[in-house]
Amino acid sequence: MHKVLIANRGEVALRVVRACRELGLQAVAVYSSADETALHVRDADEAVCVGKPPARDSYLNAGALIEAAHRTGADAVHPGYGFLSENAGFARRCQDEGLTWVGPSPEAITAMGDKAAARELARQAGVPVVPGTAGTIGPSQAPGAAAGLGYPVMIKAAGGGGGKGIRVARDEAQLRAGIADAAREAQAAFGNPALYIEKLIEHPRHVEIQVLGDAHGNVIHLHERECSVQRRRQKLLEESPSPAIGRRTREDMAAAAVRIAKAAGYTSAGTVEFIVDDEENFYFIEMNTRIQVEHPLTEMVTGIDLVKEQLHAAAGEPLTITQADVVPRGWAMEFRINAEDPDADFRPSPGKITGLEFPGGPGVRLDTAIYAGYSIPPFYDSLVAKLVVWGRDRQEAIARGRRALREFTIGGIATTIPLHLRLLADAGFQRGEYHTQYLDGVVLA
Repeated sequence: MHKVLIANRGEVALRVVRACRELGLQAVAVYSSADETALHVRDADEAVCVGKPPARDSYLNAGALIEAAHRTGADAVHPGYGFLSENAGFARRCQDEGLTWVGPSPEAITAMGDKAAARELARQAGVPVVPGTAGTIGPSQAPGAAAGLGYPVMIKAAGGGGGKGIRVARDEAQLRAGIADAAREAQAAFGNPALYIEKLIEHPRHVEIQVLGDAHGNVIHLHERECSVQRRRQKLLEESPSPAIGRRTREDMAAAAVRIAKAAGYTSAGTVEFIVDDEENFYFIEMNTRIQVEHPLTEMVTGIDLVKEQLHAAAGEPLTITQADVVPRGWAMEFRINAEDPDADFRPSPGKITGLEFPGGPGVRLDTAIYAGYSIPPFYDSLVAKLVVWGRDRQEAIARGRRALREFTIGGIATTIPLHLRLLADAGFQRGEYHTQYLDGVVLA
């Protein structure tokens, strides 16, 4: 493996460019015509325009991406996150074209990409799952299934994640409306309208375990990330470790994640996601078969470069670390800085950046691809930066986060920086007493 095409954009594309550089690999960027002046385009060794601004015409255009790889002589494809990163068909097509896929096998993506099938695999691996339907169901079967589980229930897309294709139903009327809405959204987001139903656990924590695997049968975990600060099921702030689970739960959850990854024959970086109730009972919900947006948290507390490990595994090499090498240290928090206005129902705020001051100092990391004068296009996800801070303990991480957020100035657009400052000042958050509905119900109330 000598040259890697990065089938993505923005900060994650830049993140992969940097990992390639450190490993002595060449990096090829792709871009839509809206991203011609983007930083990942400037910093890569080569760059190829793959289409017009709509994602379906560029970053979701598998044929254009593969053609760009062949045109530049790339021998590998790294998909980043989002877009085609969890598309088994794209992964298989890359392999069929003689390109190394930097990620899990198409078979593993398929096994874990169907959420209903993934729940069954977890059951077989002895991992608890939220009570729900054994497989996908149609509208005619839904009322009986929901009645058997007992309301409230969640209607969930079988073929996707990221909070898409999900509805809550507290009675049959909401169920029938929610089935139709969820199916439409799932079809639009994932091209798959299949749904399943599971029991709703009220006010849970969302905790995930980072795993790494290679083609030599090695699978390890890199401990947990707490991801319960969410807006409409979209994460906004994450931290590691979790302030809400004890040592035994942490160990049991990590062991469960490794069992699931091994059962799926998993290689590369992936994340096993759980919900946790007030009594620290945990339940598998899904596996993300890609690098996560919040992977810098794990890198900050372990010192392990996850993208480099992906590249090593894709090259057929064993992981450079063992489980014994994974020794978390301190506390990290990641703040997602989105081009959105929190005081206007999170209305997107694309536009030109008229002024920019980055935070710095000890324990501060900033993953971003923005610069002064850059115009944020309106066609893609609103994430523009990830501010990550590290402290010796949670109190220092909060204090460092507050200081770094106050230093971070982005002129010309609205961002989520003020919301993060309000959250850090919230007494419940400071005590670690929050859940997946906490932001909407308390901080934004």
